[in-house]
Formats: sequence, structure tokens, C-alpha cells
Amino acid sequence: MLSRIETGEILSSNKNIQTIWLRAGVIIGSGSASFEIIRNLVEKLPIMTTPKWVDTKAQPISVNDVLSYLHNSLYLDAERSLIVDVGSEQLSYKNMMLKTAKVLGLKRYLITFPFMSINLSSYWLNLFTPVNFKVAKALIEGLKSEVIIQNDNAKKYFPNTIPISYEDAVKNAIKEIENNQVISRWNDKGDGVWEKNPQNEISKAIFIDRRELDISNLDTSKVYQSFISIGGENGWFDFDFLWEIRGIIDKLVGGVGLKRGRRSQCDLRISDCLDFWKVVDLKENERLLLYAQMKLPGEAWLEFKIKDNKLIQSAYFYPRGVFGRLGLIKKNGV
Repeated sequence: MLSRIETGEILSSNKNIQTIWLRAGVIIGSGSASFEIIRNLVEKLPIMTTPKWVDTKAQPISVNDVLSYLHNSLYLDAERSLIVDVGSEQLSYKNMMLKTAKVLGLKRYLITFPFMSINLSSYWLNLFTPVNFKVAKALIEGLKSEVIIQNDNAKKYFPNTIPISYEDAVKNAIKEIENNQVISRWNDKGDGVWEKNPQNEISKAIFIDRRELDISNLDTSKVYQSFISIGGENGWFDFDFLWEIRGIIDKLVGGVGLKRGRRSQCDLRISDCLDFWKVVDLKENERLLLYAQMKLPGEAWLEFKIKDNKLIQSAYFYPRGVFGRLGLIKKNGV
């Protein structure tokens, strides 16, 4: 169900009880996968052809209300473990999109096509939103079931927490985005990248392309700030249109594309997504290492490093399979 994908099992321990399990369907806040999908579709498509899952009911809730429930659960006086379903008003996903359009001051039209398959819908979301194909497919498969409140424990045990309306939740999320106040995002983790320990695997790279620039007359901190500011709305130094084309191709083949952008336009941290890269190493005024998450016949890294008064840019590639080897042969002119 969507609640599992969206929120997982949120547990809070208390000396008087065993466990409190808060269950939420759609969390509205900058960084929520569901909210990112709704917002991007509404912003980009004046007319949407939608599958029948847009009529599925859910009870969305603001991320601030979820945090309020979590905080108050620490002080809850109860004698047993609890499952607490949380949410605000009951809405279909179609209603959510139309209400989001209203908040954004946009006029949107939705046309439902009941024959759209899960795979087709997943590709549609993958193309027009920041989520990758696997996440989109998992979300849509979960939309077969309604995600509505199954018990009244939220009102019973948390009478002072009254969830705000969907429109107010959207307004708050948009405000956070505009003020650049987002401290975490749904795509900070995942994609299996940490299971591979990509920073250590860089030693396996067969192809290395390296460029060096003398920066002895420049401020090292400013040079560092320049290369940790790449991507997202800031662009990629030059030939941004080529990066955009690469991002579109990546989306078409089920990759993440460039639409994920970056958490903040002015700073980075390890585990951040940066368009179709992941930050795997970061040393202030010294190094930025990015691991490629676009579709490739192998693995790739992009490194910016300051050493001995030089800026060293290195691209690493480790081919996998026939296509990876063919690409390497062509690159080397063999």
C-alpha cells in the first residue's frame, strides 16, 4: 500500500507502552514522493490524460502534523501498543491535483483513460516528474487500494492535534520550496547506491579522462564553492542544452533524468541527489565525488579535486557487458 512506501513504519517508544505505530497515506511536504509527483504534473501539464487510479481515495496529511503526532506520542499515557491512523480530509488524487492547481493559481483539466496500464502510467510519471521508474511503478501499484483512516485513535489519543486542510498543507510546502528551507528530501537515500560502496569501487575504473587547471592565483574556497554549486537550477558550467538532452534520453529509458535537481542551490552534503548524480564524498575546499545514477552500460564517477594549486576534474568509467566495452573501444578509437 502507499502508506508503506510513503512513510514506512514510524515507531516511537514510551516507558508506559510497547509501541506506537503511526500510519499515514500521503504526506504533503517538500520532499514527499507523492507530493513531488502531484506538484510536477500540475505545474507542467495544462491538460492531463490520467488513468483510473486518480479516483482512488486517500487522506493526505501535512508533514508538520505528522511531526506533531510523533512528538506528542513520546508523552502519551497508554497501557498498550497502538496503531494510529492519521490524515485530514478524504480526497481522490484527482481532487488533490485540482486543489494543488488552485493553490498555484493554475487552471488544469484532467481526462481519465481507464485502459492505461501500470507500466504506461509509470513511464508517464517517470517522464514528467523527478521520481524514477521503479518508484513510480511501486507508487502506482499501491494506488489500487484506498489509503483512508481505519481507526479513530488519532482523535482519541491526540485530541489537541487537528490536521490542517490539504490546501493549507500545499501552501506550506510551496513556501518551504520558495524559501529554500528544505532540510531533507525523499531521494536522499535509496537506489541501492550505498550497497555498492561506490567511493571504494572507483579504483576499478578502466577509462579515466582528466583535466587540470592552474588555480594558484585564485581563492581556493571560491573555486570549491563553484564546483559544489553545479547542477539543478545553476546548470553545468557550459553546454547546458547537452545535459538536458542527456537527461531526456535517460528519462525515456527509465532513468532518473535531471528533474530531481538538488536539495539546495548553495550547498551539498553526502548522500544528496544532484540531477542524475549522487554525492558520495565531500571534503571542504578539497574534493567533490559524484556517482552516476543515469542509465549506463557500466558505472561512472565525476570528481572535482583541489590539489597542489590545481583544479583536477576527472571522469571515471567502469564498463559492464558488451555495450559498455563497445563504448569504451569507440572512445579510445580502437
